[in-house]
Amino acid sequence: MSKGLILVSGVNGYIAAQTTKYFLDAGHSVRGTVRKLASAKPLLEKALKDYAEAGKFTVVEVPDITADGAFDEAVKDVTAIAHLASPVSFFFKDPEPVLHAAINGTKTLLNSALKAGPSLKTVVLMSSIAAIKNANPPPYVFTEADWNDFAEGEVARLGKETPGPVIYSASKVAAEKAFWQFREEKKPHFTMTAVNPVFVIGPPLLAPKTPSAVSETIHTIWTVFSGAPLPPPMTGLPQTVDVRDVAALVLYPIEHPEATDGERYIASNAAGHPQAVADILRKAFPEARGRIVEGTPGAGYKKGYEADAEISTPVDGSKGKKLIGEWIPYEKSVVDTAKQFVGLVKL
Repeated sequence: MSKGLILVSGVNGYIAAQTTKYFLDAGHSVRGTVRKLASAKPLLEKALKDYAEAGKFTVVEVPDITADGAFDEAVKDVTAIAHLASPVSFFFKDPEPVLHAAINGTKTLLNSALKAGPSLKTVVLMSSIAAIKNANPPPYVFTEADWNDFAEGEVARLGKETPGPVIYSASKVAAEKAFWQFREEKKPHFTMTAVNPVFVIGPPLLAPKTPSAVSETIHTIWTVFSGAPLPPPMTGLPQTVDVRDVAALVLYPIEHPEATDGERYIASNAAGHPQAVADILRKAFPEARGRIVEGTPGAGYKKGYEADAEISTPVDGSKGKKLIGEWIPYEKSVVDTAKQFVGLVKL
């Protein structure tokens, strides 16, 4: 017996695919949406084949998530929705289509959710720390009470000259604002919760077949593992969290809707650093030490991988951590990610 049917939008995405497996492993059924069915073939025929053959995992095509009624069929008979489909890149050039997809994709799904009937208990939005982090300098500690109050204004001011990361941030804050505005105005019959992860790392469900297929948030691990020069460390907000912890944090509100209604949860664990990645991988893959750049072992990061409040912004992930227990250790996230890259390099 399935615990219920969860709709996962953008099921072929990096976070969504791992989250879907987490749902299935926990005893739920999943209906995923994709723009084109062909993009779900690796999931249906490989990674989640057993669940697909058992009828626990199905995929439907939603070509344009911003079109009115786009999700009307997809939401039928579902018990929960995890809205994970949204544009993700730090190299966007034009804010208009990005914001359109993020905002209207969220609104369209929620409008369809209103038509889903009483079986639907909860909707969980995959937001981002980008919707929380504002211009407050260290040692200010960001919590779920904070909102990004500058990105949308920068987009309005700079237009197509807006830096890619700011466009991404504006899209996430605008989409989450639309999410909560819907709850306030429509007072839906289902509960609503947002999850706000920092930089997501950890193993992709499907190993990338080419370097260009490596997700942006795990590209530093790939760069180091491949033997390229160590990239510069992230400044401002170097915190990371494992994709499997994000999946757990998305599932929790689905299984505990009343306790999490109206809440935001930050997913944040360790501060990442390229030198730390190099040190971890050189130890875990001794046969690759000749390839992985040594750098200056131990330099630039703390032994416990805590953020340095003097140079980066502290983020409080304790609220989310209480729901799922301990975060997956940073070392494990890095090593498990690199294992998915073994086929791309010669050890």
